[in-house]
Amino acid sequence: MMLELNYNLTMDPPATFFLVGIPGLQFSHPWLGVSLSVMYAVALLGNTLIMTVIWIDPTLEPMYWFLCVLAAVDIAMASSVVPKMVTIFCSGDNSISFNGCFTQMYFVHAATAVETGLLLAMAFDRYIAICKPLHYKRILTPQVMLGMNTAIIVRAIVFMTPLSWMVSHLPFCGSSVILHSYCEHITVAKLTCADPMPSTLYSLIGSSIIVGSDVAFIAASYNRILQAVFGLSSRNAQLKALSTCGSHMGVMALYYLPGMASIYVAWLGKDTVPLHTQVLLADLYLVIPPTLNPIIYGLRTKQIRERIWMAFADVLPVNLKPV
Repeated sequence: MMLELNYNLTMDPPATFFLVGIPGLQFSHPWLGVSLSVMYAVALLGNTLIMTVIWIDPTLEPMYWFLCVLAAVDIAMASSVVPKMVTIFCSGDNSISFNGCFTQMYFVHAATAVETGLLLAMAFDRYIAICKPLHYKRILTPQVMLGMNTAIIVRAIVFMTPLSWMVSHLPFCGSSVILHSYCEHITVAKLTCADPMPSTLYSLIGSSIIVGSDVAFIAASYNRILQAVFGLSSRNAQLKALSTCGSHMGVMALYYLPGMASIYVAWLGKDTVPLHTQVLLADLYLVIPPTLNPIIYGLRTKQIRERIWMAFADVLPVNLKPV
């Protein structure tokens, strides 16, 4: 009954929220703004380049279409937070409308849910390519890939819509100052007059189920992959397979380690970990993967690297050769 009263209580929401940035590190805001601007530019350029190269080359394997979608999600995830962060850090304009705040919240968390699903799909792709190479094109047809991408997006929407609804319908009657760089849902929920525990528990349990199940399936896939790789008779074939899988595992480590640390620190370590550390961890979780993903894939994936060099060779009046 109390929960029902909390959600049915009607109060006028604040027209505007105010984002603090990184509490306690305001003196570092200009440097952080410059650093974020550079990282955002790299993320936009790198991911756009990868998307363009994959889009114009239909001969690439299905794995690269998952990579194309991942690049698009990385752009969306970074674009949902970085421009506002840079504005806060560089100009001090820290206001954000009520609707803008919850729109940002929705896209940030939906993008992270889509990204973990794409990493699972890419692990499954590598499992089929290495463990069942003769059936690769028969299993991963365009229809199957479309179905997988659709299921990943639908799962993110199904998870994120109730969370945004729960927080946005809580009564706000206190401070409108958000102690964060973006509208992170736990921090926003703390500003309400009602008990934020239901939405916080929903987020924690939902994130744990989604990420936990994805990581479990990814680990199972790579366990089978490594068994198959070390069973190959050719040393060169082993190195090639390990190089491709190494790129994927590096991307996954960049995503899952700071992501899960951010979630559980905000939940379990809120009284022991300094607030500025929590905010920095959450910020880097959204910025570092979109920045480094195209660099990792561009430098370590031979097909992508060759096509990027070919694209530059067509534009620049010099004889470029792929490394």
